[in-house]
Amino acid sequence: MFSPETIIAVLNYLPPEVISLCMMVVCGLAILTLLRFFGLHGLYMYIIVAVICGNIQVLKATQFFFSPEPVALGTIVFASTYMCTDIITEYFGPACARRAVLLSFAAMLLTTIFMILTLGWQPLPIDSINENFRRFSDAHNAMLTLFTPVPAIFCASIVAYIVSQYNDIWLFHLLRRLSQDKHLWLRTNISTMLSALVDNTIFSVLAWVILSPIPTDLHSLIYTYIFGTYVIRIVLAIFNTPFVYLAKQFLPTRPLLVSSDAQF
Repeated sequence: MFSPETIIAVLNYLPPEVISLCMMVVCGLAILTLLRFFGLHGLYMYIIVAVICGNIQVLKATQFFFSPEPVALGTIVFASTYMCTDIITEYFGPACARRAVLLSFAAMLLTTIFMILTLGWQPLPIDSINENFRRFSDAHNAMLTLFTPVPAIFCASIVAYIVSQYNDIWLFHLLRRLSQDKHLWLRTNISTMLSALVDNTIFSVLAWVILSPIPTDLHSLIYTYIFGTYVIRIVLAIFNTPFVYLAKQFLPTRPLLVSSDAQF
């Protein structure tokens, strides 16, 4: 029987590009599966989980062959949220997509509050901990790393996420009207690619210039932070397109008890 540690050890031997491909496939299949069994509510659940996990993943970096510098993770999971909102906009309406964005924002904020309060409980003193309970001290330190984000980074991330997602929903819906419900691949890719650029730009300017105690130079801002991962997000947008088409085949057979005209 494989333990999580064994699985992780095996995965560590694989190139990071292979793991990234597996992550993309898992994200796409998860969205389709949740859509099939839970409908719109399943997509709500996915985007909430993806936003929380993406904010944790971004704390880890790995070395890809195409980049001279280590690349922070989380891009794939974050990119899948755009695919998810595109599917919601296409098959359930833009109002439901906007609700999904607000729900994921609320979930991330609530998770952060819960974890900060959890860290507020005083940890056990190291010298009084039995060896069998040392894991409690280790867990406290791990939580400090994962759930006490730098305020500037957290604010920049949240603002960039909400603005870019709302832009994606608005642009996707506009292109749908202009194309008269045709060319799904085109509106999916255009809306996602432009929204990804908006996300990268807003986050980078806020995190590394406006809210940073030591603002980065213009060259680094543009080429390292804004366009540093943008090519990856373009590739992800193209990869995710088939899943948007497949979503139509995974719509639940039973009518959904959800109104698509609710306003947010």
